[in-house]
Amino acid sequence: MAIFELAFLEYGPKYTQNNFITGVRAINEFCLKSSDLDQLRKIKRRSPHDDTETFTVYLRSDVEAKSLEVWGSPEALARERKRRKEAEIKYRENLFRNQRLLWEYKEFFGNTKVRTFSSVWLGKNGLNFFFKLLAWVYTGSASMFSEAIHSLADTCNQALLALGISQSARTPDPSHPYGFTNMRYIASLISGVGIFMMGAGLSWYHGIIGLLHPHPVESLLWAYCILAGSLVSEGATLLVAINEIRRSARAKGLSFYQYVVQSRDPSTNVVLLEDAAAVLSVAVAATCMGLTSVTGNPYYDSVGSLGVGTLLGTVSAFLIYTNTEALLGRSIEPEQLQRLTELLESDPVVRAIHDVKATDMGMSKVRFKAEVDFDGRVVTRSYLEKQDIEQLLQEIQQVKTLEELEAFMLKHGENIVDMLGAEVDRLEKDLKVNLTVY
Repeated sequence: MAIFELAFLEYGPKYTQNNFITGVRAINEFCLKSSDLDQLRKIKRRSPHDDTETFTVYLRSDVEAKSLEVWGSPEALARERKRRKEAEIKYRENLFRNQRLLWEYKEFFGNTKVRTFSSVWLGKNGLNFFFKLLAWVYTGSASMFSEAIHSLADTCNQALLALGISQSARTPDPSHPYGFTNMRYIASLISGVGIFMMGAGLSWYHGIIGLLHPHPVESLLWAYCILAGSLVSEGATLLVAINEIRRSARAKGLSFYQYVVQSRDPSTNVVLLEDAAAVLSVAVAATCMGLTSVTGNPYYDSVGSLGVGTLLGTVSAFLIYTNTEALLGRSIEPEQLQRLTELLESDPVVRAIHDVKATDMGMSKVRFKAEVDFDGRVVTRSYLEKQDIEQLLQEIQQVKTLEELEAFMLKHGENIVDMLGAEVDRLEKDLKVNLTVY
């Protein structure tokens, strides 16, 4: 077992005098205005980024002295920092929540009018449930009862998914530093375990009771009319879902089948499977009710109830499996991971990489992690290429004391670290550009 001790250093006057700070940091950290910096000493620094010109920095000691002059005491400065921090946190929470919620809804429902589409979907399923329930009360058909339960399950499932998406947009807090992204999977999992299994159980129970204790079915004319209307509405939403998936598949260069099979976001297939199961269940119920009308045998109607219950159980199993996989966190495709690994290994600034992991977070998001061993010589050489070597040599020759040596090392050491940060930013940008989530 290795025991590590951390030594906390106190920054003395010599460090603060030789430590630089940018204007933005001076304004944010010391609660100053841009006009407060006009009278302070200014130093030009070279930027580690190729596309950025030199920028101005200030001595931290000058900035600290100016902040005490403006605020009067360290206590007053601390109170102002706290006030600004609280205001910034509140603003960021509201901004993050609104942007995230809008993005989640757009991802889930495509580029259609989000709120209108969601309301129409919930209203359609609610009306289907109401009219199918009336038809069951009037006819006593077991198949119609199962259809009513199916529509109720669809309505509750859509409401739960909308709630899950809304909760997943909550701002991270100290107890949940990575946010609440998984709430949409939890809501869908609850839907699968509770609503659909309950619906499947009631349908099977009603079908079995109908087989054990058959009873005559009343006139099914109104039931057929209601099923016809349900078939039209369910078919329309199924076509919308298919068109949206086809559009997304074309955008990623995949076939419809490949996109559905390889999709790592359960919500993509949940909508498709729900609508397909709804259309199929209407067909099963209408067929079995038709056989009962023709033959006068109520057993066919009970078999239809069992068939609809089986469809509900299938949807339930799919929701449980896909959302459990999403909550556990699956790796991205091996080909994608290999491509990202090769991209890092081929970069001149990277000596080696270790422990590479990439987890699909759903909704077109990937969490990528790798331990990178940077080549310090390459980083330093990149820094030196942007320097005036003759001027640098003159600075070295002028170093006569330990304090001058310390100032020289602090200046260029910080610049090299900035250069390393710029290389990390570049690698992150390259990874995002080359990463395609299927």
